[in-house]
Amino acid sequence: QNPAPLAPHMSKADFAGAMKAFRGVVGADWVFGDEESVAPYAKVYVPDPLNRHVPVGAVCPETVEQVQEIVRIANQYKQPLWPVSTGKNMGYGMTAPATPGQVVLDLKRMNRILEVDADLGTCLLEPGVTYQQLKDYLVENNIPLWIDVPTVGPIASPVGNTLDRGVGYTPYGEHFMFQCGMEVVLPDGQLMRTGMGSIKGSTAWQAFKWGYGPYLDGLFTQSNFGVVTKMGLWLMPKPPVYKPFMVRHAEMGDVPRIIEAMRPLRVSNLVANCNLMMSASYQLAMFKRRNEIVPDGAMLDEVSLKKAAKANGLGMWNTYFALYGTEQTVAAVEPIIRATLTASGGEVLTSAEMGDNPWFHHHATLMEGGLNLDEIGLLRWRGAGGGLAWFAPVAAARGVEAERQTLLAKEIVEKWGFDYTAAYAIGWRDLH
Repeated sequence: QNPAPLAPHMSKADFAGAMKAFRGVVGADWVFGDEESVAPYAKVYVPDPLNRHVPVGAVCPETVEQVQEIVRIANQYKQPLWPVSTGKNMGYGMTAPATPGQVVLDLKRMNRILEVDADLGTCLLEPGVTYQQLKDYLVENNIPLWIDVPTVGPIASPVGNTLDRGVGYTPYGEHFMFQCGMEVVLPDGQLMRTGMGSIKGSTAWQAFKWGYGPYLDGLFTQSNFGVVTKMGLWLMPKPPVYKPFMVRHAEMGDVPRIIEAMRPLRVSNLVANCNLMMSASYQLAMFKRRNEIVPDGAMLDEVSLKKAAKANGLGMWNTYFALYGTEQTVAAVEPIIRATLTASGGEVLTSAEMGDNPWFHHHATLMEGGLNLDEIGLLRWRGAGGGLAWFAPVAAARGVEAERQTLLAKEIVEKWGFDYTAAYAIGWRDLH
């Protein structure tokens, strides 16, 4: 038995019929419906006393044809499907569904790297491929291309993260922008290839994003209009020189100065990668526990926070970026960037000053497409058994907007007894 409620329009007979038909497609070993077998799909970071986010079942296809047949069966029985790639895209989407009565369409068995073109810097992946798997493939085959990863990269799927419009921290950090071509199972079970994939004999499916006529790929991001079964991605050539930086600001009130200094560098592409601007509390929560800074039950005051940040080589805001290129280009650009950021009141630091500082190492790894799970430490900020709920507003990259957002967020979270643990991602023209 499974305590999760069925979808409002579903009868027990319809659900049983759908599950039986799913078993006929993928085999009994790959269809799950009892409470114990569905439990791994029900993990959420927010309270769920009514089991609204517990799926009623799961089905795991291995081929595109099986996905098509599962979608046709779901139509026949009116059974809602919740497609996931690996279900580990923390902060965007996981395996737990948004609404009751869903069967998880788990695509983890579809985990083939179908093609990597070292000359064009492209790849074609199935949804179950993880960033770790792709990274290992490139290393094992000595292919000088970088991946671009989110902060939970090792266990997340490039396909899933891109469909959630996730970001990473190299110059290829806007993942959907560097996506090129999809294969999609539509709601009626038909198969569609976007872009140049629709042209018979084309060799440019992963080379030319747009194809002919209207551009369709965006319909399948953050939506339920189809099940993506293949995706092309562009990969960044490994640069001759990679130099990571940290900019340390001493005051919480420095937010607008940081944004105003960094925005023109991002818009001009002098700084080419998405920057992470991290509050001291967010940074400390990665590797420290709250009761190391203030006693349990006490307010996380700014004096204690500053003291802990300073002891660990951090400021109240810590902004990370990197330069990529040749010795000549990096040497030419670095003085310009240093002057701008120093004028904002920041200390511009590199590995020469930061050494083996774990926070610097974490971000230096991310900004070259490296993999780690350091930020999951936030779940242990208040000790074992913690939870995490994100709120990610989007704003224009203007200092005044960031200042207002910071003050409003601090007011709300502190009113309800939470700590302000914030991070801004500074995109080309946006904050989120």
